[in-house]
Amino acid sequence: QVQLVESGGGLVQAGGSLRLSCAASGSIFSINAMGWYRQASGKQRELVATISSGGISSGGVTNYADSVKGRFTISRDYANNMLFLQMNSLQPEDTAVYYCNAGVNSSSDDRNYWGQGTQVTVPS
Repeated sequence: QVQLVESGGGLVQAGGSLRLSCAASGSIFSINAMGWYRQASGKQRELVATISSGGISSGGVTNYADSVKGRFTISRDYANNMLFLQMNSLQPEDTAVYYCNAGVNSSSDDRNYWGQGTQVTVPS
């Protein structure tokens, strides 16, 4: 059984920073691309950032939504199956539940997994 568990969310004033973490655990053989998505109240889930497995000198190739470029940074720790999202200059429109996603090759199957989400709130 593979699990993704996010942490690091909370309430932060506009202009502040938060760092989200996602820990993948279970009978994992390998993890392919990973990403962060978010869903604001009453809206559809949207992509925030993704990072590939390998490339760009093995750090991974990154991709960002236009709305977070220059403010958010995605990174991963391959050895410990961790994913991070450093969020700077947070704005009220960043308020949402943030979800971790990973393409996992495990002992039971090969598929995408989602975490349970962590709330980020930036008051206006």
